Amino acid sequence: MTQLNPLTVAVQMDPMEGIRIGGDSTFHIMLAAQARGHSLYHYLATDLTYRDDRVLAKARPVKVQKVEGDHYVFGDPEMLDLGRDVDVVLMRQDPPFDLSYITATHLLERVQAETLVVNDPASVRNAPEKLFVLDYARFMPPTMITRDLDEVRSFLARHGEIVVKPLYGNAGNAVFHVGQSGANLSALVELFNASWVEPFMVQAFIPGVAEGDKRIVLVDGEVAGAINRIPGKGEIRSNLAVGGSAAKTVLTERELEICEVLGPELKRRGLLFVGIDVIGGEWLTEINVTSPTGIVSIDAFNGTDTGGMIWDAIDARLAARAAA
Repeated sequence: MTQLNPLTVAVQMDPMEGIRIGGDSTFHIMLAAQARGHSLYHYLATDLTYRDDRVLAKARPVKVQKVEGDHYVFGDPEMLDLGRDVDVVLMRQDPPFDLSYITATHLLERVQAETLVVNDPASVRNAPEKLFVLDYARFMPPTMITRDLDEVRSFLARHGEIVVKPLYGNAGNAVFHVGQSGANLSALVELFNASWVEPFMVQAFIPGVAEGDKRIVLVDGEVAGAINRIPGKGEIRSNLAVGGSAAKTVLTERELEICEVLGPELKRRGLLFVGIDVIGGEWLTEINVTSPTGIVSIDAFNGTDTGGMIWDAIDARLAARAAA
């Protein structure tokens, strides 16, 4: 694809000093952008300001390099008008998907007519990972969303073993496996109800998770690659952030079917970079649209350039906007 002129890119993400460059997808995308001659700015969601019908961000120009402990250099802060001063905003801060996150999507939605925001902020807001996936229940394990202990007990009796997790959690945090005995189930439900105002998710336990939880990345609706995330010893959680390990993999026919069904809707919604999770080669559990990860391992195993694919897709979106 012919590259457009160098772009000015503002990246809304977590603090640069805290990222682990060996596996951080946002850093990977930034390296790919810089290699194409794009200018990068970094800011936090807390740096957003709305004033006089404009959305501003106190951002710092940044240069990145793949050197552990010396991976970025900041310039002096500037107040950017995200509608007038930049071509692309990457919304890449990690959850929790709370009111702060939702507010940021509302603010970024106001610049969409002038600046491409990836992923589309309204679509991110309307497609929480564990709720959007309910549109594809036919691919999911048996699932319930509730706050009711009796409902959970009944669900456990039907399915034998279950997993309980927060509706807006991330990175495998607070994911619990409950066995047939239901030991501590009532205490667990009390804990969830005391800790979160929203209901929680309950799913039938899939024993195949011991063999891995596949992360499949789609770029503008097309499969870019996948890794199999294998749980650590004594764990059911395969997230790399909690000790899971990545392995090379290929997609099953069922997984390809899932991607073919999801792809057009992701593209329509402007969800350009998405990671879906599939257990046992057939059970879809989440559609990650906020700040999906996994592309560093995918590229390492497959010799691909997912960061470059993302920028190709962004170029195509910008060209379509210019032609409209």
